[in-house]
Amino acid sequence: MDKENQITPLLEIKNVSKDFSGVYALKNVELQIYPGEVTAIIGENGAGKSTLMKIVSGVHKQYEGRVLLNGEEINFKNPKDAAEKGIVIIHQELNLIPYLSITENLFLGKEITNRAGLLDYPKMNKKARELLARLQLDINPSTTLNQLRVGHQQIVEIAKALLMESKVLIMDEPSSAISDNEVKLLFEIIRDLKSKGVAIVYISHKINELFEIADRFAVLRDGKNAGSGSMEGATRDQLIKMMVGRDLRDSFRKDEIMHGEEVLRVENLSFQNPENRRDFLVHDVSFSLHKGEVLGIAGLMGAGRTEVLEAIFGLFPKYVSGKIFIEGKEVQIKSISEAIAAGIGLVPEDRKLQGLILSMNVVMNSTLANLKHVSRYGFLNKKKEEEVCSSYINKMKIKVASPKMGVQKLSGGNQQKVVIAKWLATHPKILLLDEPTRGIDIGAKAEIYNLIGELAARGIGIVVVSSELPEILALSDKILVLSESKLTATLSRNEAGEEEIMQAALMEKE
Repeated sequence: MDKENQITPLLEIKNVSKDFSGVYALKNVELQIYPGEVTAIIGENGAGKSTLMKIVSGVHKQYEGRVLLNGEEINFKNPKDAAEKGIVIIHQELNLIPYLSITENLFLGKEITNRAGLLDYPKMNKKARELLARLQLDINPSTTLNQLRVGHQQIVEIAKALLMESKVLIMDEPSSAISDNEVKLLFEIIRDLKSKGVAIVYISHKINELFEIADRFAVLRDGKNAGSGSMEGATRDQLIKMMVGRDLRDSFRKDEIMHGEEVLRVENLSFQNPENRRDFLVHDVSFSLHKGEVLGIAGLMGAGRTEVLEAIFGLFPKYVSGKIFIEGKEVQIKSISEAIAAGIGLVPEDRKLQGLILSMNVVMNSTLANLKHVSRYGFLNKKKEEEVCSSYINKMKIKVASPKMGVQKLSGGNQQKVVIAKWLATHPKILLLDEPTRGIDIGAKAEIYNLIGELAARGIGIVVVSSELPEILALSDKILVLSESKLTATLSRNEAGEEEIMQAALMEKE
């Protein structure tokens, strides 16, 4: 007899849909979570996992469908309301205050006071010590959070959940930043929670560990159910096929062009974690890029994709080692200005925070990286600046009422074009694009794809980081795949497919 027929789900999600400005992140999703079980939620970046968990934990209040807890429909006002009813989420980005003690973090918002109305630290510390002991963490609860390793901070988050007496505990990538020993301890804690009837939702890209800890799986793809079942009898290949099985027949495909000489070579590039010098964000990565070539970098969140671009661009020289060659000549890039002088441009992942100055107009933004060419004796030549801006508005078909229009008033796609124009104005040899189509509509995406093809045809070497596998496959002549900060595959245009990329992206440290 199936498990579903033996026990009643603790948490049920029925036909849940959620859209953002008319674009569906979830569509008619169904899910059952059982007490005393670990249910793994699997899917690519952007599959809808986080959106679904935000609905369950009270972050998103407006959605279609129903969520039931113990058979009763629930509509949480906020995460605190969800936690009070027994649903707690531990985010990948830990929700702790570094300058407060362990005790203060545990009891934040639910402090114990004495008869005088003052905080009862002895009682809170005693309770905190008991919780930490239960989780095998022998640390003084008066210790401030910033003195703890990430793995120990994760255990403090679990202690918070225990303090709330959670019925459903959602763990979002709980093993992404902790050591193998800490993962073993995490799994011991999870097994103990299971034995007490807690239902655990476990989100992870590390498929191998799911076979060790999960009882059931549910796969999301493009915001929809793509499969579910028992982990017993399932295979890694089956799960990956469920994750990536989409139709690519109508996708954009960049024309193949003849590549020129090598424009960039990276040898043994490593990037130490500034917060933990023993850890690497990028570890011993080597590759080459030719003129007119588009090199795609794929991998799951946290694999080191963005960090490769940042290391090349000289953003964190103190923590970067390895060799960089431009057109066969070794260069030392210790700052952004040296990167620009070497012929490198970087379109960052977050255009609003890192790519644009929203309080400035289109003209100012488009010439920011190239001021020496639009100024003389330290003074800006306004006429020349507007000429440069206008030429790129025309070339890139930027929809703008006037070059002096505030850049914050533009659509996402047009803002992205302004960021790209800023770097094209420097006449780069190498263009690094980090998530170049994130948050823009389909029409603007097509224009960006065509622009990348045109720039490659002009001989610019282009590196593209993208979380969308169809995009990587459509744009790239060659694909690098990263997993846990290391290069795990280099695939040619003809041998790369979604499953091959995902297999390499899910490779784990031996």
